[in-house]
Amino acid sequence: MSPTVYSQAESAEVANAVGKYVLKLQDKALKETDTFTIALSGGSLGKVLKKALIDNKEIAAHIKWSKWEVYFSDERIVPLAHEDSNYGLFNEMVLKNLKGDDKPTVYTIDESLISGEDGQVEGADEAKDNQIAEKYESQLSQKKNFDLILLGCGPDGHTCSLFPGHALLSERSKKIAYIKNSPKPPPRRITFTFPVLEAAKSIAFVAEGAGKAPILKEIFGDKESKLPSKLVNDLQSGVEVSWFVDDSAITGVDVLASKY
Repeated sequence: MSPTVYSQAESAEVANAVGKYVLKLQDKALKETDTFTIALSGGSLGKVLKKALIDNKEIAAHIKWSKWEVYFSDERIVPLAHEDSNYGLFNEMVLKNLKGDDKPTVYTIDESLISGEDGQVEGADEAKDNQIAEKYESQLSQKKNFDLILLGCGPDGHTCSLFPGHALLSERSKKIAYIKNSPKPPPRRITFTFPVLEAAKSIAFVAEGAGKAPILKEIFGDKESKLPSKLVNDLQSGVEVSWFVDDSAITGVDVLASKY
């Protein structure tokens, strides 16, 4: 199944499109079961979600937060309040803006197992890091496949904490893997592996800005590329893959885009 690309002129329009898409998948999931299971990445996605699900009052009125189960497609091994924490970003952008009791169930790494400082390898306990990954995976084992995994795409084509040429691209036995040599700081992280991505019902990338155009040219134009984001595009498991971009991100990219 080929990925679908949705492009908007402005960042605010991208956020609104993402919000409408998330709402559609939420409603679809809740017709079939009593929960909407979603995984989020970090980076600029927190800001996009705030615009889409908090600031856009029309969409916000229809989000059934108490039905949401939120995971993170990767996480830095730092305290949850640390500036590098993906949970921390989601908390600042979204959770702190929710009023009353209508809040999601959020699954975080076990902060009590964190060793060392600032996600650095020096002074860290690798056994505890692996335990963090194993414990996070155990939280997935009883859950249905993800209704939606929202991802970013780095300027090197990485997604989750799956980096170009890294051994974890071929990891099949673990759903959550520990990485201690991330080329992007901090080096210690946990990440979804491809078995989780393959099993998802829907995956959506959010990529904005002219700086993304060079890597998107390779992802969409080089059939031989082995970039992690390209490998997600090429999944043959039946997962629906979509991209939400602004016009500048696909300038010069040979891809057919439409409005959402």
